[in-house]
Amino acid sequence: MPMRKIRVLFADDHSVVRDGLRALFDSSPRFAIVGEAADGEQAMALAAKSQPDVLLLDITMPKVDGIETTRRIKKINPNTKVLILTVHDEAEYIYEIIRAGANGYVLKTADSKEIFAAVQAVAAGEQFFSPGVSKLILDEFLKNTRLKEADLSPRGSGAQLTKREQELVALIGDDLSNKEIADRLHISTYTVKNHVHNILVKLALQTRLQISSYARTARILKAKS
Repeated sequence: MPMRKIRVLFADDHSVVRDGLRALFDSSPRFAIVGEAADGEQAMALAAKSQPDVLLLDITMPKVDGIETTRRIKKINPNTKVLILTVHDEAEYIYEIIRAGANGYVLKTADSKEIFAAVQAVAAGEQFFSPGVSKLILDEFLKNTRLKEADLSPRGSGAQLTKREQELVALIGDDLSNKEIADRLHISTYTVKNHVHNILVKLALQTRLQISSYARTARILKAKS
């Protein structure tokens, strides 16, 4: 009896990425592509119609982002496994998407072997995280543990953002990754992460996506004033 193919749906707002994924999964007899979407809204509609085994999903997409798409799909059809495929390697995104119900998280720097392994793992009911993502989660856990032990857990201070922090808020609002921000401002990614941490504390926010929403809301209010 022939092995049942894993039914895959993928969603990304960049056509080049979708072309690459289509070519990738067409190259293996192990998978069957049941659809592709350019935004979160389309991904939800196609997922409801085609009932894929695995949905490969980017985080930053038009109309509905990957986190909210994951949350809604998991409510409608919990049997569909969601595998995040993204450029974002920030802890804030990872924790938020895990809370939304994603089954795995793979960076777009992954090779075809890793992507195939990830899809097969989540289709089988397992969790899958890229090695770099797993290390980031562990490092963040250890850092938070040390902060709690030293009773230094960050608390919102309500302090004013510095000019540099305001720059970062604007760039995060433009959906730039930490690396892209570092390149734009000619600083290290480590420095960017420190700034992001300080911004979260000062604004009493919890995630990077909340900073992005804050930046967009501030622009709307400024435009209306």
